[in-house]
Amino acid sequence: MNSSTGAALFRLEGESVAYQKTVALKNITLQIGRGEKVALIGPSGAGKTTLLRALYERVADRAAFVHQHYALVPQLSAFHNVYIGRLDRHSTAHNLLNLIKPQKRIVEEILPILQALRMEEKIFEKVGALSGGQQQRVAVARAMYRGEGILLADEPISSVDPHQAGTVMELIMQNAETVIVSLHAVEFALKFAKRIIGLSNGEVQFDLPAEKVTLTMLKELYQNESM
Repeated sequence: MNSSTGAALFRLEGESVAYQKTVALKNITLQIGRGEKVALIGPSGAGKTTLLRALYERVADRAAFVHQHYALVPQLSAFHNVYIGRLDRHSTAHNLLNLIKPQKRIVEEILPILQALRMEEKIFEKVGALSGGQQQRVAVARAMYRGEGILLADEPISSVDPHQAGTVMELIMQNAETVIVSLHAVEFALKFAKRIIGLSNGEVQFDLPAEKVTLTMLKELYQNESM
């Protein structure tokens, strides 16, 4: 099923990606429309990250991206790492000023995002001193601060406490018109995404509305791995 709810943002026709001699994606054909909330699921090595990056390459100039391994600057504070999300929108002088002394207006822009992620108390702490889950929430905050209409996220709750993961997912889904997220946690994919694309061995196994994904499909998708 190659469905979309709005104008097509992504259209892949027979897309294949190989690294050295390893094929990561095999003949992927799909379309994703504006306004869709999509989750990519599948076992480790299924091709989720590769597909997500292939999609991001097509819209990098108008999308925000949450990296699986955060891509933060450990020597800088949570504030500065979030601010990096809009670094290209300001002059060098403005960026240097905020590096030396965070400006009140910018702090007032970033603080509510960190508050929503329950990270406000860590705003001026170096991210290198934060836990993995806290660093992941800073990475999500940076993408939210970027403020684009398209948000792609690679395993954005993998290190987040299960009690907070739902809040993070809800914020991600609300933050952009179009959201594509790769998730290993199937229960969160089914709860928050409207469309599920199941991948295995670099191929699409199913592409369905979340409510039509059955337990049998999931068992077959993860037959060699515990979900």
